[in-house]
This record gives sequence, structure tokens and C-alpha cells, in this order.
Amino acid sequence: MNTKQIGDETEAKIMAALIAEGYTVSVPFGDNESYDLVLDTGTALERVQCKTGWIEDDVVRFKTASKTTSEGDVVLSDYGGEIDAFSVRCRETEQLYWVPTEDAGAKSTYLRLNEPEIAHPSVNRAVEYRLENQFPGSIDR
Repeated sequence: MNTKQIGDETEAKIMAALIAEGYTVSVPFGDNESYDLVLDTGTALERVQCKTGWIEDDVVRFKTASKTTSEGDVVLSDYGGEIDAFSVRCRETEQLYWVPTEDAGAKSTYLRLNEPEIAHPSVNRAVEYRLENQFPGSIDR
């Protein structure tokens, strides 16, 4: 599969999981928005950027910046206020995660799979961000 197909598969799996939990999910028309999905929690609309993560050095890693080409130059830009959360699928494990933007880094984010040897407040433990532990909003399930 090419990267576009992998991204489409990630979006579909995230959308299916959210719908299975009773959320209404909308997809913006076209490819021009910074978000991939709009999630209706029953009390709010959340703009969601879907990402495919991978395992590297005992963490699930995913990019939190968009890479585009402009006039032949590669440009990295963050989502600065244009999304509310990242939803991530780890390809190796098929585990889904929900990461609010305030918990994400500017270019990449790492979700630690195992307990760190030293407790540190900036360590993101993957288990805490599993989608089933982080379902957004207050939908009546």
C-alpha cells in the first residue's frame, strides 16, 4: 500500500471505532481541511486529525506536523488551533489512541508502551491514551 492508502485505512478504522461507540462522525468534503473527521459528542463538535503511528524504541510515534510541498520546497506546519485532537492507529498493534492537542508535541509525539524507569510528568503513557480510555465528550452510551 502507498501512504495515501495507509492513511485512508487509518481514517476508516478510527471512524468505525467511533461509530461503534455511538458517535456521529462527519467527513469534510475535499482534502483542503486540516482535520480528517468531525466528531459529534452530543455536546460539542471535535475536529480530529487521524494519524498512522509506528513502534520505535518502545514507543508509539506519530507525526503532529503536516508535510507539504510548496514551490519545490518541503514545508512542515503544525495544526495550531485548527484541530482539537489526534486520533492515532498503530499499524503494528492495530491499537487506537486519542491524544488531545494540548498533550501533543509540535512535530512528533511519543506514547511510551512500558513504564519509564524514572517518573516524569512529560512522559505520555500509551495505555492512558488508548481510545477506549479516552472517549471524548459526554455522549450518552
